[in-house]
Amino acid sequence: MASSKSGVNMLRDNQIALLRSFEAYIVVFALLAQVVPGFTEQDEDIPHNEVKNWALKFGVDLWEYGKLMTRMNELQRKYHDVEIDVVRKDGLILIREMAAEVKNMMDFKMSAVMRIMDSAEQAALTPRADNGQPFRYYNAKRLNAFGPDGRPAEGTRDLILTPNPHFDHLPVNTTLSTILMPNNVNEEDPDVMNAIQWSEHLDPLYINNYEGDPSLSWQFFGSSTGFLRRYPGMAWPPEDMSTVWQRPRSSRNIYDFRSSSWYVNAATSPKDLVILVDNSGSMTGHRAALARVTVEAILDTLSDNDFVNIYKFSDKTEETVSCFRDQLAQANSENIRYLKDSMGSLKPENIANFTSAFITAFEILQKYNRSGQGCQCNQAIMLITDGPPATYKEIFKMYNFPHAPVRVFTYLIGKDSSGANEMHWMACAHKGYYTRIQDYGQIKESVLHYIEVMARPMVMYQNDHPIQWTPAYVGGRADSFSDDQHGQLMTTVTTPVFDRRNHSVRVANVLGVVGTDVAIDQIRKLVPPYKLGVNGYSFIVNNNGHVLYHPDLRPVENNDLYEDTLEPKYTSVDLTEVELVENDNGPRENHTFLLDLRHDMIFQKEGEMELNVKVHYDNMRRVTTRRNKYFYNPIEGTPFSLGLAIPEGYGMYELLAEQEIKHSQKNVSDYFKGDNWRVHPDWVYCEYTSGSSGEQWFKTAEERVMHFLSRSRRPGWKWMSLRPRSPLQREHHHMSTKQDKDAYYCDKTLIQSLVLDAMVTEGLEKRPIRSDN
Repeated sequence: MASSKSGVNMLRDNQIALLRSFEAYIVVFALLAQVVPGFTEQDEDIPHNEVKNWALKFGVDLWEYGKLMTRMNELQRKYHDVEIDVVRKDGLILIREMAAEVKNMMDFKMSAVMRIMDSAEQAALTPRADNGQPFRYYNAKRLNAFGPDGRPAEGTRDLILTPNPHFDHLPVNTTLSTILMPNNVNEEDPDVMNAIQWSEHLDPLYINNYEGDPSLSWQFFGSSTGFLRRYPGMAWPPEDMSTVWQRPRSSRNIYDFRSSSWYVNAATSPKDLVILVDNSGSMTGHRAALARVTVEAILDTLSDNDFVNIYKFSDKTEETVSCFRDQLAQANSENIRYLKDSMGSLKPENIANFTSAFITAFEILQKYNRSGQGCQCNQAIMLITDGPPATYKEIFKMYNFPHAPVRVFTYLIGKDSSGANEMHWMACAHKGYYTRIQDYGQIKESVLHYIEVMARPMVMYQNDHPIQWTPAYVGGRADSFSDDQHGQLMTTVTTPVFDRRNHSVRVANVLGVVGTDVAIDQIRKLVPPYKLGVNGYSFIVNNNGHVLYHPDLRPVENNDLYEDTLEPKYTSVDLTEVELVENDNGPRENHTFLLDLRHDMIFQKEGEMELNVKVHYDNMRRVTTRRNKYFYNPIEGTPFSLGLAIPEGYGMYELLAEQEIKHSQKNVSDYFKGDNWRVHPDWVYCEYTSGSSGEQWFKTAEERVMHFLSRSRRPGWKWMSLRPRSPLQREHHHMSTKQDKDAYYCDKTLIQSLVLDAMVTEGLEKRPIRSDN
């Protein structure tokens, strides 16, 4: 509506009326098809000039009516009367500034996680307290629970829980953390109880982190013994559940997180994995079912940073997925689904040729190691069988002696233990782990052993703790004025906790993983849309070429049922699937320049390029083409790169027009009288940054704008247009400084541009008088 930066986010009533009038015109035009004789008859030849005249008159009427309702001429005159500068954007400077802001925010999250890690490793060194009394802790499943008689249930503890919009609108307690215990974990186990006891020392650090950075989401410590300590404290299932949580009780059980990607990625390093599945005639019935579930459990622990393939072997060895021949597939969600589906088509037959299977596995791993493909980190073979007849030492001597660069993990399936000694030697002689699986209940725990083993080199030889970021996923609930508070995109940052205790025998254990969740909206708002202009947008790509966010990343079809309608591969959507280049090739065929853009962002280079792309609009009913200029820059210290797409031509220019507020003779709030105006609900004009401020939860975006405009008139007002700077990584062991409860951020340029728009458009809401001609 206006020429300045904020104009597109403010609507007066006459603009809304115009849109409704356009709809009325369309309805009338559609009715003509029914009342004009022969309007839709295929056999009637309507004169071309007559149709042309209809279109011309219709267009002229719409144009004149639009000019009248929007007061276009008056609007242009008013903007010509104020001081406006037209400047060309410098895309590289813009992307550097925005990448620095995103890095600053991510540094805050990483520093918080590193402080939790430091505190956890120190807390684990504390001597085990044993005063003869059972240690009491807050179990999330036993909080505020009552029996049928209305009395507190046995073993329950009372805890005051208050709904908090910042934490998924759930009732929480910000003074402590609570324990979430999966059903398969025995809380009476001494190791479990000891870890629960020493990890309680993390609570002061959780609280300090949240006070220093109130934008922090859930903080947690996932113990290798199986429990999750989560801050702030909450009950499970959550009290006062919304529709998001109204699911069958069985689906609300606490899952064993130790096989989830965020835990495994932090606890281990990337790996190339070959899974050998015995498909001989003896692997039928219960054994075949156990083998299939075991393979699925292994696949569930993999992520985009891993590479994997499954080979079935009997008298010959071949891939279970034919299109993965002679290769290791990236373990993204789509490929994992193919591999899982392939396990259902196995037909056991003939006799197992272990020699062929091992040679195939070693050859493909050597090929990837020598050619620089795969992850270039760890390599392993996983053997799943009901028992080999020998140890095949000659094969291992040929490929894996003396240093055993390839670890071997063996899973003996079934009740027959005749091959146990051979399986044990294969694993233990090659830095792996042997386990026996006789029923389904053993599978999860048996698979988790390989994670512990793969983590040992990182604990023994690394002083630095690698920080991992997960792909985008849907979780929690949004907290914005334009959303219905359903699932939002999130990412999680994690790092491992090493066992620094002095043992009589040297061990290299991972005590667990610490981390915090980060809402994608918290990242996106650091790249203000008004600086990108109309049809401009930003996106982030990770080290695998997958987008963390992008306007065309659509993980859900229906927000009301988001968990049931998630796209199968939404966590691993490649940049080439959301940027569609306009050319003569087939749909989604590779394009050199787009692949160059993807390559540069993966390897965190800075640059720019231009592409003609296809863009959909009107709920994907129409498509147009546009030439975009792309600017990209690494977010240092993370696996991400930030990209900007700005339309060539008009998109590369911006109008600078602001109205000074602080020294204005007039109260600028007067320009916003009444309720006939709106601002963009998702743009950050001003906001409180302290979670303890009682004023931060406004009902509407307009209410928040008016609040800060009022504050700007008070003595001592400061704009605070620079967000707090993150601590240096080497200082993560220091405690955070508590933010002032009234701390805030205000975008001076955006607010003053908004005020100018309001000043110029004042009075335009009056209904225009239409001349009768």
